[in-house]
Amino acid sequence: MSELSDKILNYLETSHPVDTLKLASIFEEDHQKVIGAINSLLALDDIITAENVSSKRWELTEEGKLVCDKGSYEVHLFNAIPSEGINQKQIMADVPNSKVGFAKAMSKGWILYDKSTNLVTRKVDSVVDEVQADLKSIQDGKSEAVTDSNKQDYKKRKLILEVTVKSFLVNKGKNFTTTIEKPEADLTHDMIMSGSWKAKTFKPYNFDALGVVPPSGHLHPLMKVRQEFRQIFLEMGFSEMPTNNYVESSFWNFDALFQPQQHPARDAHDTFFISDPATSDKYPAKYAERVCRVHSKGGYGSQGYGYKWSKDEAQKNLLRTHTTAVSARMLYALAQKEFKPVKYFSIDKVFRNETLDATHLAEFHQVEGVIADVDLSLGHLIGVLDEFFKKLGITQLQFKPAYNPYTEPSMEIFCFHPGLNKWIEVGNSGIFRPEMLLPMNLPGNVNVIAWGLSLERPTMIKYHINNIRDLVGPKVDLKMVENNPICRLDK
Repeated sequence: MSELSDKILNYLETSHPVDTLKLASIFEEDHQKVIGAINSLLALDDIITAENVSSKRWELTEEGKLVCDKGSYEVHLFNAIPSEGINQKQIMADVPNSKVGFAKAMSKGWILYDKSTNLVTRKVDSVVDEVQADLKSIQDGKSEAVTDSNKQDYKKRKLILEVTVKSFLVNKGKNFTTTIEKPEADLTHDMIMSGSWKAKTFKPYNFDALGVVPPSGHLHPLMKVRQEFRQIFLEMGFSEMPTNNYVESSFWNFDALFQPQQHPARDAHDTFFISDPATSDKYPAKYAERVCRVHSKGGYGSQGYGYKWSKDEAQKNLLRTHTTAVSARMLYALAQKEFKPVKYFSIDKVFRNETLDATHLAEFHQVEGVIADVDLSLGHLIGVLDEFFKKLGITQLQFKPAYNPYTEPSMEIFCFHPGLNKWIEVGNSGIFRPEMLLPMNLPGNVNVIAWGLSLERPTMIKYHINNIRDLVGPKVDLKMVENNPICRLDK
């Protein structure tokens, strides 16, 4: 034990109980240091007892210490008045804190003020600085010598303040002793072999103590919401599409979707192109010919875009801008066999050359849903989306007509964000155009409804995150990841 602990025990042997404030004064030690020694003794087996004690006392403020040392403002003002008197404006300018000093001196009847001449004169010959004397008493710990009314007056003047002092009343415990042997915390091999353990005092086991929580990983909120999305799709009868290729050719990402090669989205300002390997020709040649024809010359009741389709442009590799490229692959595979209605979904990363802000990232997740069946309509699409979002616990939806090269009609999906207090776009949807589906050799009466949603924005709504950069990226607080609960959507 420390030397201070020994001093405390020796003092308690003859004088008890005792307040820790008194011990601090006797041993000329900081009170917090005494408290530390008391806590160390309390950890032992009932050597001492300690009872919480709370008391109040008056202390001088910084301004009060100045007045205690130099004198009160009213006395300074009184002493500055000559026997013949002085103009009020002059004394107010010459004496520091004259406004308070003048008011107090007037209330105490020390001075006279003639409004007609603005002359200030003494009313008494001399004064006693009661304020300074009272403050010295409080500073010396003799606040009981000061009247309660004066204390309240000095408190209003911010010369003193009342503080609460917390301490311990220390007494002997039932196992009190002045000689303490530190109990052993571990039973070692050497103690057992030598038999020395028989003479040792061991620290008692605390069977109520909680163990140290082992370190573990934590699921990011995005992964929690992703799992909920996935479960909802599976509950609705969807099958998951393989999405393990971040790099796509422009053919599958754009051309197969009837997106023209001059479209702004195919510009480097909007898309990340790959330099090595820069191109890929991994697509069916005959299918590519049909895609080329519908782009350049039209077909299937469409006039097309009327431009010369470039194979070189279609072969450029890029980081996929949407998982709809995966949907195009799956629908083409579906068209090569006897048609059966299908429901597909995927949740994976896509990449766009976006300007970063509170709701946009260059790398984010897209939630893709595709249903292929006979004679599907816009009503089917709205009904499926409404049911899907209900399962997410989101009922405030709005649909806005939009244009997409590969869907007609098309709708943007908006959801109300309570944190941002505004409607934010969470996805896009529509019915795939015949110019996209018929070159795949899908039957003419088969329609495909599809939608692409954000994963990040619904996660922001669920976890009340207002800036997407607090959810993904270098600014993410790992404690946020650790502390956020498992995602349970209100279905």
